[in-house]
Amino acid sequence: MSRSTERTPSYEELLREAAGELERAGVPEASLDAWYILEDTFGISRADYLWKKRESPLSVPGRFYERLALRAERMPLAYVLGSAWFMGLPFMVGPGVLIPRQDTETLVEWVLEEGRGSAGLSGRRVLDMCTGSGCIGLSLARLGGCEVTLSDLSSEALSVAGKNARALGVEAGIFAGDLFEGLPSRSRYDVIVSNPPYIASGVIDGLQREVREYEPRMALDGQEDGLYFYRRLAAEAPGWLRAGGRLYLEIGYDQGAAVQRLLVSAGFEEVGIRKDLAGLDRVVRGVYRDV
Repeated sequence: MSRSTERTPSYEELLREAAGELERAGVPEASLDAWYILEDTFGISRADYLWKKRESPLSVPGRFYERLALRAERMPLAYVLGSAWFMGLPFMVGPGVLIPRQDTETLVEWVLEEGRGSAGLSGRRVLDMCTGSGCIGLSLARLGGCEVTLSDLSSEALSVAGKNARALGVEAGIFAGDLFEGLPSRSRYDVIVSNPPYIASGVIDGLQREVREYEPRMALDGQEDGLYFYRRLAAEAPGWLRAGGRLYLEIGYDQGAAVQRLLVSAGFEEVGIRKDLAGLDRVVRGVYRDV
């Protein structure tokens, strides 16, 4: 990107040149990403930009060019900016955690919807397994008033989840371990939610560059057929649920029937599938009564 030494470029020029740089790098939605980088770096809103676009900032921070260079290298925008929005809430993210996605909001919305009866989620104990940034469990705590526990094998992810909990003003129990192994032995939960790794190992190298090169493989790799963690969750979750407890699992678009069968075989009842906004299978839910 050109950097004039004679004068500071206007906001309009900065945006146009940034979009051009990202387009040349083959970045999808280059113009939109250029805007987000400009907006976040300069703290300028769309409304302000319309009035000030031909004005020049006092100076152009070095991090503006640094961010553009990172995005041109196909680092995901959320990592470049250090944050992502989920359920209307801001979450800190970094290369050690999976980036929250809108598809996952389907799971949170289903839990909130089914928790509206009687006292709702207030006071209910919710475990967010494979929590990553904590976006699922912390959203449920903020929006539903539940008592939340966050668990993950990655210490880096738990560090980020803890920062997000503090930033959102949520008290959360945080435990490290391989699925349930790090939890207090007598813990029982009303709801267990999880977005586990579910991409088959052989598929990962064919994913979009932003995903395969930057997002943590630990959070993506569901082993040979993508179902490894669903088998374990179906088998192990009943020992951690209270009577009538519910298990909600995010799934890949083609995994609904297989995960549904796993839950039924494990003794779950009322096993159902919820589709996302694109009409694809996205969440499987089951109720466990045999405790």
